[in-house]
Amino acid sequence: MTTDSRPINVLLAEDEESFVDALVIGLGREGFQVTVARDGSEALRLFDETEPDLVLLDLMLPKMSGIDVCRTIRSRSSVPIIMVTAKAAEIDTVVGLEVGADDYVAKPYRLRELVARIRAVMRRGTGGGRAAAGGDDRHAPEHEEGWWEAGNVRVDLDTRRVFVRGEEVHLRRKEFELLSLLVENAGRVLTRDVLIDRVWGSDYIGDTKTLDVHVKRLRSRIEADPSRPVLITTVRGVGYRFDASEVAAARRR
Repeated sequence: MTTDSRPINVLLAEDEESFVDALVIGLGREGFQVTVARDGSEALRLFDETEPDLVLLDLMLPKMSGIDVCRTIRSRSSVPIIMVTAKAAEIDTVVGLEVGADDYVAKPYRLRELVARIRAVMRRGTGGGRAAAGGDDRHAPEHEEGWWEAGNVRVDLDTRRVFVRGEEVHLRRKEFELLSLLVENAGRVLTRDVLIDRVWGSDYIGDTKTLDVHVKRLRSRIEADPSRPVLITTVRGVGYRFDASEVAAARRR
């Protein structure tokens, strides 16, 4: 249920009737309201018409691929998106996450697993209606007032803005939360489990690819040379660290 006691409205973009029938019945029994789109174009039209709380998006759709649908939705909304794929190739999962999906499930999957992921994504407050792609910050974790500056990167925790070489860089909600956590713990190695727990929540049941993709995307936005990161460094077998040697200043208002 949503915070105002409305049923969670799920937009299901799926063209396989066997999955459609099973999900409409199964999700309906769990209290979800399901709207069905059977191709990519219809998914975008219904997204605008129904303003869903979450999108369950198949990778392979007629007329427009799930990747293109995801990219289009994410360009104007931060509504949670769970990608569904029948493909086992890692590249398909990575591409889905790269264009903005919050999580993914692979076919065949169990309804119980899917429902758990839907509820976990909704609890994490990753979206909510028609928020802009930059994210609705009302449910964001509170941070200590101040800002940090590392090299050419400035993170303003009060206004949730990031500047690189004087130019503002717009980060998605999870990217900002990940960067803030790393910066606030500059010099410390944060394990993968800690990062996932703090940014995605202790109830996250996906794998660690999501973290890796977000780190890669974050590096592409803040590092001078993403292929040779000096700010967000990898500690093999452990996790990631915001390199304290690169911190130029840490000031308070």
